Amino acid sequence: MPEEEPPSAFTPTRRTVLKAGAAATAIPLWPREASADSTVPMSLRVNGKVYEQVLEPRVTLLDALRERIGLTGTKKGCDRGECGACTVHVDGRRIKSCLTLAVMQQNREITTVEGLAGGELHPVQAAFLRRDGFQCGFCTPGQVMSAVACVAEGHAGSDDEIREWMSGNLCRCGCYPNIVAAVRDAAEELS
Repeated sequence: MPEEEPPSAFTPTRRTVLKAGAAATAIPLWPREASADSTVPMSLRVNGKVYEQVLEPRVTLLDALRERIGLTGTKKGCDRGECGACTVHVDGRRIKSCLTLAVMQQNREITTVEGLAGGELHPVQAAFLRRDGFQCGFCTPGQVMSAVACVAEGHAGSDDEIREWMSGNLCRCGCYPNIVAAVRDAAEELS
């Protein structure tokens, strides 16, 4: 039986591949000054008002709304798109604002929880109050925005359907039965 030759310096082994991968991730793929100092002028139309901003391209819509424009109703929960506290509407569709870049939302109509109510509460907001659809209130703005979309999309036909279409919004306090009841009430009122 022939003896195996020890791996040479040029024969890839698991260890050399892992070392090469670690070294490759340490090399920046773009010049540092391009990402750290670049800003982009943009205008965001939020709740019917245009906000002229100069932001880095990496700024999320959530951070632009809260930190730059001052609309703090939209909450930063997990900052990974898992909890739904940052839900807003863009051109009438619900999105998680922590997962989208502000620069991508130019020339679109953005609606936050502050933009729902005119002179009086939106029917979904009123239903959340009536049905006690919140406890600590942290998730409530995202729940309300998602519920408005759920009703508008026609996904409030049954409790099971409401639960399915609201499943992207988490409530740490466990107010789900009250939230479902609020969405059901609002759907009946708006139909």
